[in-house]
Amino acid sequence: MLTTALIVFAIAAIGGLFMASRVLRGHLAPWAISILHALLGASGLILLILTIVQGGASARVTAALAILILAALGGFFLASIHLRGRVAPKAVVFVHAGVAIAGVLTLLSAVLAV
Repeated sequence: MLTTALIVFAIAAIGGLFMASRVLRGHLAPWAISILHALLGASGLILLILTIVQGGASARVTAALAILILAALGGFFLASIHLRGRVAPKAVVFVHAGVAIAGVLTLLSAVLAV
């Protein structure tokens, strides 16, 4: 399940890169990509939660979940800006992306350690 979560987050990251490229050029991201990105991120979080609840997950997996939840909170904030028809501040986009990357790399380290 961890490998599946990692793949889901990687696919979500592709959408995130596309959206970031739009926002950094001063444009709103397409809603379809935004929603797909959010659904993929939520699916990855659910997979991590299920892994932890089933037991046997390492501390790294729990840390990855915590970091990715922080990234999701940043994503909610970005979505609230998008709902108002505004382009998000670039700094917020970079922080969201950086936290998400840290979470995915933490998860990757857990997967590779198995």
